Formats: sequence, structure tokens, C-alpha cells
Amino acid sequence: MKQCRFALILDKLGCASEKHASTLDVFCSVCTNFAKNGEGSMTDRKKVFRFKQFTVVNDQAAMRVGTDGVLLGAWCSVDGAAHVLDVGTGTGVIALMVAQRNDAALIDAIDLDATAAEVCRINFAASPWAERLTAIHSDVNGYNPGHGYDLIVCNPPFFGNGVLPQDSARSIARHNQTLTIEQLISNAARLLTATGRLAMVTPADACALVRRCVVQAGLQIQRTTQVCPVEGRPPKRVLWEIGANVTAGEVVADTLCIENNNPRQYSARYLALCRDFYLNM
Repeated sequence: MKQCRFALILDKLGCASEKHASTLDVFCSVCTNFAKNGEGSMTDRKKVFRFKQFTVVNDQAAMRVGTDGVLLGAWCSVDGAAHVLDVGTGTGVIALMVAQRNDAALIDAIDLDATAAEVCRINFAASPWAERLTAIHSDVNGYNPGHGYDLIVCNPPFFGNGVLPQDSARSIARHNQTLTIEQLISNAARLLTATGRLAMVTPADACALVRRCVVQAGLQIQRTTQVCPVEGRPPKRVLWEIGANVTAGEVVADTLCIENNNPRQYSARYLALCRDFYLNM
């Protein structure tokens, strides 16, 4: 089983380099353990993250699968999006979620880090939607695909100040030294179609900056969701949908609590958003 799946993914990738083979060996070994035993070891789960309809190598990209990315992939509106761009894709998890939710979209996923782009390519090749997913090693600053996008999704680097991680790839993924919110929004304005939209997640304390950048780029906020970790606590994140259509209606704003306060359990809305993806929901 392992050899068959290994060969199938290599065939989709169109190459059999030693670097790809090493990553794929991890992928296929862990998937084989899951298939045989119904679950993997803790080490397996750190290496590979399994969702209901796809699996991703999770230990070789600078940033692993996390709540922010999964929330964005489940929350963003994908209806009518024929061409989608995932900026700073990492493992490719958001692009894969969009592919699961929209069975017609062609999805490009770009990352400045070469290793992340390679891991993303492997994750795409192993998915049911490989023919619609393309991983690209590129910087969004200056990226020019020759066409516009109906949807751009991004879980951008958050941290503007402080000590940078020694790992340069992790530093790029976590800190906005290579992609600021201003750059993301201005590039979105350049790359979106006339009715396209940008969906992204930011820290709650970045709201004023986001609103200022949206105005400067000639875009309009269409929908926001403040995300609270627990009911009754202040929001930590904000999900944004920003449109190129300046004639859109009033902003739709609401709040999502990941957990209820009493009893401490996942909220009904969080479960509704994520149950199509997480295994144990």
C-alpha cells in the first residue's frame, strides 16, 4: 500500500528527486500507520495532520497547521470563485479547504519559502483535488499571473516587533518583515477581479491599521467576524472579507466564540464551521 501510494504521488508530481522522496516517505509511512491501526503515534501526528478528506505533511513547513488558518479556510466565502489565490500558503491547508468546499475553483498557492512551496506541492499531489491546485514558489510582491482572482485568502505573518526567531524560514512565516498588512491589501487590490474579495485573519489589535489600508487601496470591508477563544473573553483575532466592489452594501459584522464558558466545550457555531474538516468533530 505504501509503495503504491508513494508511486502515485510521485507520478502526480512529475519527478522523483531525493528531496521529494524523503518527504514523501514520511507522508506515506504515517498514512500507512493510520490505515493499519486506525490512529498514529504522537510523533506521527506531529509529522502529518489528518483531516476528513485530506492529509498534509506538517513538520517541514515553517508554520504548522493552526486554528487561525483552519478558521479562515472554513469561514471565507467560496461561492462563485473560479480563480483563487492563497498567499503565504505554508502547508497549503487553506487552499485544500477551499478546494474541498468549491468543486470547480482553480487554486494557485504561493509562498516565498522554497521548502514550504515544495511541501505544499506534495500535499496537493496527495489530495483528491490535485488537478485544480498549483503550488508556486513566489513572492506576492511583484507576482503577476496574467489574470485576476475572484478570491484571495491569506493567514499573514502577525508580528511586527520583537526578537526574530533564529530559523529564517520561521521568521519569515511569523513576522511581517516580508509581507506587511499594507502590502497584502495593496497587492490584493492589484490582483482581484472587479468583483473579487480578499479574506484574511489578523490580530484584534490590528483593526485600525486594516481599516486605514483598505481605504488607501480603494477597497471596502464587506464582512468581519471577531473571534473570541472563550465566551465572555475579549476577541483575539478578526476574520475579514474585503471587496473590490466599492458599491457593496453595509458591513456584516458578528462574533464567534470558539468555546462556551459553562460548560467549557466547543460552541455550536465553531462546530458547524469546522466539522467537515477535523476528524473528531
